[in-house]
Amino acid sequence: MRDWMDFDGDGEVDSSESMFAEEMLCTSKEEHEALFGDAGDFDDDMEDDFEIDAMAAGLDVDELELMDPDERAEALEEAGLDPDDYDFY
Repeated sequence: MRDWMDFDGDGEVDSSESMFAEEMLCTSKEEHEALFGDAGDFDDDMEDDFEIDAMAAGLDVDELELMDPDERAEALEEAGLDPDDYDFY
C-alpha cells in the first residue's frame, strides 16, 4: 500500500512531503504556531467578516472607516450590528 504522504509517488516520504503533510493535519492556529512558528492559513479573517457583514447591512465600508468611533458605532447599531464585534485601527 502506498504511503499517503508520498505526494510525488517515488516510494519514499522525504522531509518536504512530511512537513507538508504535518501542516495539512494542523487543526488550529495555536497548533500551527507551535509547530511552524506562524499562524499559517489560520490568520484572523475579521476584516473580511466585517466587510461582508457591513455590505449585507447596506453600509459603505469605506465610509465607515472614515467615521469617528462614535459615529461608526451608531451607524453599526442602526444597521443591527454590534460594534464590539469588530476591530478598527
